[in-house]
Amino acid sequence: MIGQRKLLERLDQMLEEGINGTFEESAYDESELSRLETMQEQERIKEMVSDVSHQTKTPLSNILLYTELLREQKLDDESRRLVDEIRQQSEKLDFLIQSLVKTSRLESGIIQLVSVQKNLAPMVEAAISQVRPKAAEKEMEISFDKRERTAKYDPKWTQEAVFNLLDNAVKYSPEGSRIEVSLKEFELFSCIAISDQGRGIPEEEQPLIFGRFYRGSEVRQENGVGIGLYLTRQIIEGQGGYVTVRSEKGKGSTFEIFLPR
Repeated sequence: MIGQRKLLERLDQMLEEGINGTFEESAYDESELSRLETMQEQERIKEMVSDVSHQTKTPLSNILLYTELLREQKLDDESRRLVDEIRQQSEKLDFLIQSLVKTSRLESGIIQLVSVQKNLAPMVEAAISQVRPKAAEKEMEISFDKRERTAKYDPKWTQEAVFNLLDNAVKYSPEGSRIEVSLKEFELFSCIAISDQGRGIPEEEQPLIFGRFYRGSEVRQENGVGIGLYLTRQIIEGQGGYVTVRSEKGKGSTFEIFLPR
C-alpha cells in the first residue's frame, strides 16, 4: 500500500506539472517507478485513470456549457475576457485528461491497434477536414497532394495521430500561411508528410519534443499540454512505424509518419 500511495502521489504530481507546463521527464526516476509498478498496481492505476475520466466528464461539460451561456449575456470587456479564459482552460484540461486516458489504454494494451491494408488518402482527408475550421480562422491554406498510396495501419488511431500533427501545424504557424500534406511510397514504408511555415523547432529540442508533457521554449506561451506528439509516437510505433521531424528555426517544420507497406 505504501508503494502504491507513493506511485499515485508521483502520478498526481506529474499531472499537475503537465497542466502547468512545468513537467520535465528527466526529473523522474523511471527505474523507481518501474520497481513500484507491479501488475496489481498497474491494474489499479488503469482503473484510477478510467475513474478520473468518468468522474470529470460531466463537471467539465457543465463548465463549458455555463461559460457558453455566460458569453451570450451582456458582459463588460473584462468579464468577457475572464469567461473566455475559463473556457480555454476547461478545454485544455478536458483535452489533457482524454489524452492521458488514451495513452494509458494504449500502453496497457486495453486498446489494441488493428492494422489493415488500406489506401492512406481517405484517412488523411478525414484528418484534414477535422482541422480545417481552425485553419480557416487563421486564413490558412491546407493543400493535399492526393495520391493513391497504401499501407498497413489502424485507420481510426492513425487518423488521430495525423490530426495531432496537423493541429500543431495550425496552432504554431502564422496567419495566412500554408500547410502542405503529401503521400510518398518507399520500398518498405509509405509516408505521410506534413510541412508548415511556422516558427520551426530549435535543433537541440528536436530529440525531446516527443516526450511526455514536453513543450519547447518557443511555444510555452501558447495553449497546449505537450502530450499530442507523445501520443502520436505511441500510436505509430505501436503499428511498427516511426515518426521523424526536420525543422529549422524560423523556416517551418516537416513531420513524417512512416507506416509499413
